[in-house]
Amino acid sequence: MDQALKNDLTDKMNKAIIILEKELSGLRTGRSSANLLDPVVVEVYGSKMPISQVGTVSTPDAKTISVQVWDKSMVKTVEKAIADANLGLNPSSDGQIIRMSLPILSQERRHELVKIAHKYGENTKVALRNIRRDGMEHLKKMEKDGAISKDDHHNIGEEIQKLTDDFTSKVDQHIKTKEEEILKV
Repeated sequence: MDQALKNDLTDKMNKAIIILEKELSGLRTGRSSANLLDPVVVEVYGSKMPISQVGTVSTPDAKTISVQVWDKSMVKTVEKAIADANLGLNPSSDGQIIRMSLPILSQERRHELVKIAHKYGENTKVALRNIRRDGMEHLKKMEKDGAISKDDHHNIGEEIQKLTDDFTSKVDQHIKTKEEEILKV
């Protein structure tokens, strides 16, 4: 297989998997995770910033998330941003530290989270198929330009499909692991 093409496709597919891992890390599983606050954006000093740029996010125990806000005047703003993010968290401040206790997930909510995880997985699979399609179109162009033979096109196409299948199975494994994590009570 054309090594440059293979490396390019592998890099793009790895990036799709990294994005999936980041999305899955933000799903609540009943245990606290600092990544749960990743979608929170705080309006400070006239611009919007991720919460990680206005304070230190930590998980002191399995059921609590805390944010130590660096600027004391921003505590109320950060607290409001967390509440407005619709994450199901009730922030309460104690000086410069905002604490949130994670409510226990109901079985119904756990199943909703599993559906969201599957949606993330399907979106990643679509991205992988699009990357494969781009690689196959590149092969067609190479064959048309005379850079590779018809047999090479066929063999490289099979390698691209195998690469896609390998990454698709990685997606399935990530989703399966996350599903088990979410459903574990």
